[in-house]
Amino acid sequence: MSTFKAPKGTYDLVPPDSAKYLAVREAIAAPLRNSGYGYIETPGFENVELFARGVGESTDIVTKEMYAFETKGGDRLALRPEGTASVLRAALEANLHKAGNLPVKLWYSGSYYRYERPQKGRYRHFSQVGAEAIGAEDPALDAELIILADQAYRSLGLSDFRILLNSLGDKECRPVYRAALQDFLRGLDLDEGTRTRIEINPLRVLDDKRESVQKQLTGVPLLRDYLCDACKAYHEEVRALLDAQGVSFEDDAKLVRGLDYYTRTTFEFVHDGLGSQSAVGGGGRYDGLSEMIGGPALPSVGWALGVDRTVLALEAEGVELKIPASTSVFAVPLGEEARRVLFAKVSELRKVGIAADFSYGHKGLKAAMKAANRSGARFALVAGERDLADSVVQLKDMESGEQTAIAVNEIVAELEARLG
Repeated sequence: MSTFKAPKGTYDLVPPDSAKYLAVREAIAAPLRNSGYGYIETPGFENVELFARGVGESTDIVTKEMYAFETKGGDRLALRPEGTASVLRAALEANLHKAGNLPVKLWYSGSYYRYERPQKGRYRHFSQVGAEAIGAEDPALDAELIILADQAYRSLGLSDFRILLNSLGDKECRPVYRAALQDFLRGLDLDEGTRTRIEINPLRVLDDKRESVQKQLTGVPLLRDYLCDACKAYHEEVRALLDAQGVSFEDDAKLVRGLDYYTRTTFEFVHDGLGSQSAVGGGGRYDGLSEMIGGPALPSVGWALGVDRTVLALEAEGVELKIPASTSVFAVPLGEEARRVLFAKVSELRKVGIAADFSYGHKGLKAAMKAANRSGARFALVAGERDLADSVVQLKDMESGEQTAIAVNEIVAELEARLG
């Protein structure tokens, strides 16, 4: 037994469960690849200031949850707590926005890190698939991303999720709302930390999950009542586009999400089967983020969906993903000559795209057939000295138990025909 264990709040993905995570990632990525989004991959750590400026100095992510450290060279770095700031930084650094084809549409997949109290559905290391559309202000783009996430979840067989939708206004109307919200919040009985937050980013108080705070928010001013005409029209167009595509959503006037960079459209995917950690993903428009991190004005929108939370949602609904067996053919050699012949045939099968495995370790027939069963293979190739003397091997159908002799030089063609 190893004396080392995975760090607290983290997990290992091991077979066969890891296949579910791969299937979820693929299902989320599929509609993005089909809609003009190209893959991007960024480092697992970035300059601390990228997240401090982009995510927000007052957010729990920056003040409490970020894994920050100093390198031997004196650089202040942080493990990435979210994906958007890193992706936008990479796009700006590569000058993708200057290629003349806006929006720049990107998708990504990876691990993220936050120092949080571990509980089911909330980890210190977690996996997300995200999408960003950079450089265009268009309600159709906001709607597209919400529709693609909805499509991904439905392709997995999920049905008990809800889409919450809100508008956070823009630089024209939000300052007026901010002042009204601050006036209201200053009159409440709140702790010192929350009072500090009122002065830095009062919208964050609306997202406070503590009951002692939420019960005092009755009658709080709502941003929807302060939206300028342009933001109202923009939001109504997003709603109309979703309605036209049959995508159901719920208006949530208190939805602000956990990051400071959002403007206008904001949304969240929640699943009621997950208890307190009900959010499975979310995102929104972040028109000012590029300027916050030193870039030009690039209105943008994006989302991130949690792979871990999505797997939990599938389990809550009892959805079993159809995951093909990792092995289609399992070779069982009996004797040294059979090992050489079947090893060569396994290599040939792999070259033509047939998933094949081999009985390693000089097992006897009984142990090797048990291994073939455990592999989930549809067919087993069994050969001994007598078979090879006749230039044949035995092909066993692991479902029916039927066994037939086939010529050695016909193995690949026969299995291609049988496996389609």
